[in-house]
Amino acid sequence: MRITLFTVEEASRMAAEIRPVLERLVGMKRRLDRLQSRISVLELATAGSSEANPDARELRDAVVERQRLADQVQRGIQAIQVRGPVLKDLERGLVDFYSVAADRLIFLCWHLDEPEVAHWHSLEGGFASRQPLDRSERG
Repeated sequence: MRITLFTVEEASRMAAEIRPVLERLVGMKRRLDRLQSRISVLELATAGSSEANPDARELRDAVVERQRLADQVQRGIQAIQVRGPVLKDLERGLVDFYSVAADRLIFLCWHLDEPEVAHWHSLEGGFASRQPLDRSERG
């Protein structure tokens, strides 16, 4: 795995660039979750039913749609991560960027609702352990 290092300024620029794609992916993930819930209900409703049952047809269509959406989401995630960011939580729109601070590898942490990258955390830590960046570190 190749690691791309970002300065705070570079991470903020990248966050602005990937924001539209990430927003679409978050919406697609929500649709995928709703579709999965519907599929679960239809699987129960169609247990033992014939292929001609309207619910069975809806189930088949929903499974095809789920796969199509899942493929689109996966391609979108790969399109973001190939540029260096690490998508940590698609539901929340949480992205980390590898960086170096005081000779230590860290993550610059950005959430879709934030205007710029303004937090960091250790590689072992997560969103709950993030700390605000010192104002002098921001670009």
